[in-house]
Amino acid sequence: MRKLIAAINMTLDGFCDHTAVIADEEIHQHYNELLHKADTLLFGRITYQLMESYWPSVVKNPTGNKPMDEFAVLIDNISKVVFSRTLKNIDWKNTTLKKEVVREEVLDLKRQEGKNIVVGSPSLIVALTQLNVIDEYQLVVHPIVVGRGLLLFKNIKDKVDLTLVKTKTFGCGAVALYYEPAGKITS
Repeated sequence: MRKLIAAINMTLDGFCDHTAVIADEEIHQHYNELLHKADTLLFGRITYQLMESYWPSVVKNPTGNKPMDEFAVLIDNISKVVFSRTLKNIDWKNTTLKKEVVREEVLDLKRQEGKNIVVGSPSLIVALTQLNVIDEYQLVVHPIVVGRGLLLFKNIKDKVDLTLVKTKTFGCGAVALYYEPAGKITS
């Protein structure tokens, strides 16, 4: 079964704010390595629109920053699934639109042959956590406190026990924390 990995940048105080947390070359390279081991990305509407509004233009007009330009090509070419009740159509290549997150459909996706599946949308991470289908959390915690914004786990209703399996420290002071659910995921 393929692994479903929740991967996201966040502040030390638990917020997901792309304007406060800017990935440097080393962190872009970290995510490039993650995408090389994946063949599917899952997005919620907001993250999809954010990514789709920026990365295809970097593919057409590279920045000159090698890890960032590589990330743009990887994310542009990978298969993407967007979960949204409001989007009517999607324009980014290799993208499928789904109206709702259904546990059995996610498990069916995990059972398919292929590489890992990555989710990086805060609301979708919460939804998939509540469905108990995430195999690994990769939280890159940046050394900044912003005091407000979108809390990653704000809407989790039940306790989720995790086991720390690995850490990775970046030169900028960010730390990647790798967790697995303490309880076994049931299919």
